[in-house]
Amino acid sequence: MDVGTIGAGTVAQAIASHLVAAGHRVMLSNSRGPASLNEVVAGLGPLASAGTVAQAAAADMVFLAVRWSDVPTALAGVPAWKGRILVDATNHIVGQTPADLADLGDETSSEIVARHAPGARVVKAFSTLYGQYIAADPQHAEGRQLLFCAGDDTEAKTLVRQTFEAVGFAPVDAGPLREGGRLMQVGTGPLSALHALKQD
Repeated sequence: MDVGTIGAGTVAQAIASHLVAAGHRVMLSNSRGPASLNEVVAGLGPLASAGTVAQAAAADMVFLAVRWSDVPTALAGVPAWKGRILVDATNHIVGQTPADLADLGDETSSEIVARHAPGARVVKAFSTLYGQYIAADPQHAEGRQLLFCAGDDTEAKTLVRQTFEAVGFAPVDAGPLREGGRLMQVGTGPLSALHALKQD
């Protein structure tokens, strides 16, 4: 499967590392351009590449991993989504700590992301975990790292879950984008920052 990332920081690199190890082609992108990612791509191996945001967003499955304030700009000007999967790994943090949150009104952050990506099948995932837990081997002697996923499109959510179950995570369906998004929402959601293992 061809995968793209919009954003190439700690979370995007951790996700890319798991996917490359599983044999997927991953194109990373950021706002500074492909040349700024040469070292990162070299470290990930031959299945990784760097491209523009538009090129990365053309992949079958795309991960959004940018700062909240950068979401509108990051999603502007990408190819029409036409049903491609957009995995929202963002949190609506606008300051230096998880307590500095944007006012979303009655919406969840993923509903806002979906508004900026019309035609995308949005799945919320990876937003509840710190980067260090995403990057680590998800399979431990005590069990597998839980990965919560929320979304309205069953097929898209299933594909995300199957993809990461194959690399060792224990995906858990948290429900639709709105209800599941509330459970996963940083600051108020009971699943936010919950580092837990499934005992197999």
